[in-house]
Amino acid sequence: MRVYSRWLLILALGLSVTADAAAETIVLRAARLLDVDSGEFIEPGVVVVDGNRIMALNPDSPPAGAEVIELPGMTLLPGLMDMHTHLNTDVEKGWLYRGVEWTAGDYALLGVKYARIALLTGFTTVRDVGGTFFADIALMRAIEAGTVDGPRMFAAGYSVGTTGGHCDATGYAPGILELGPEQGVADGEAAILRAIRYQIKHGANIVKICATAGVLSFEGSPGIQQYSEEEMRVAVEETHRQGLKIAAHAHGTEGIVAASNAGVDSIEHATILTDEAVKVLKKNGTWIVPTLFQWFEPYDLPPVLDAKNEYMKARVSDSMRKAFKAGVKVMFGTDAGAGPHGVSGREFTAYVEHGMAPLEAIRTATVNAAEMMGIEDRGRIRTGLLADIVAVDGDPLANIRLMEDVKFVMKDGKIYKRPE
Repeated sequence: MRVYSRWLLILALGLSVTADAAAETIVLRAARLLDVDSGEFIEPGVVVVDGNRIMALNPDSPPAGAEVIELPGMTLLPGLMDMHTHLNTDVEKGWLYRGVEWTAGDYALLGVKYARIALLTGFTTVRDVGGTFFADIALMRAIEAGTVDGPRMFAAGYSVGTTGGHCDATGYAPGILELGPEQGVADGEAAILRAIRYQIKHGANIVKICATAGVLSFEGSPGIQQYSEEEMRVAVEETHRQGLKIAAHAHGTEGIVAASNAGVDSIEHATILTDEAVKVLKKNGTWIVPTLFQWFEPYDLPPVLDAKNEYMKARVSDSMRKAFKAGVKVMFGTDAGAGPHGVSGREFTAYVEHGMAPLEAIRTATVNAAEMMGIEDRGRIRTGLLADIVAVDGDPLANIRLMEDVKFVMKDGKIYKRPE
């Protein structure tokens, strides 16, 4: 027994030495870094990274033996966070029929592609708000294990909604893809509880419900309320009881108001807002995730879906201007998957074009996202936080379009992209 214990001690010491030897110190040297809390630039922007943490800012001299990365003229920013994605899907040719053609593996492998794209465009954390076959959970685990390159993920599993609603598989003949609570289709308290608990059982660390109809589904008006406020309260209470956050897809005014009053943490899209709805959001402290720029992208949709898309597009700009002007709490989200992947930085530009200041736009994807999700280890460049850092070439407060072209990406202390 003593011999065995000695070998365990030797092995432990050996592993410790190996880990220390493998740890590298990296110094990022840029023109400036943005303090997203104060809105001020710190010049120069020198960040010392040790392992996966930020060790120091603007030290008198870099640590001996550190690798120095020169980023002249660039601005360092916290790793960005996209709080509304669908990494395991897209709207490329044939997407309508995947529900009856694809396996879990197909969705998972597509997610590998889009997870890397998201990371290389500067998004080091994402919230994936609804997938199929738990492919989003598998992707999240693979990224955590280091098997796949991608952002840190929060993943919902299946979105939860009503029979025939936006979260159901609509448009098929009876008997095809008839889903139940395990796949997120749930009516009434008991079924909703089962649906949410089942997603969490299989790894979901957020919950998404569909309060209203939507665009990329074959039910009626895209804004009509689908879950009652009472049903949503059940979903909120169960999610919060399990210590998680809950998001509600909601386009129409009545559904937005009901979801906010039911206590959801965030409203996804919030497309049709009246002055009264804005007041409710403010009173309840409900976050909105606008997914704004994707409304103005070109899509090849079936006529019925295209008509719904155009109906929403005609209303979303007025709604977002109301919300931004009123100071509704905003968190960054793009709907990548239902919209295009790889161009998520356009969301910053869309916010500014709709009346938001550039600094506030950047905050939506940094400190705002961190606050809403209750994550204190990221969202700022600060000593002790995770070394999730990106850089753009120039001053993004003077030119928000720089956020569309991130030049440098570090996640967890590892560099994934350098300037060409």
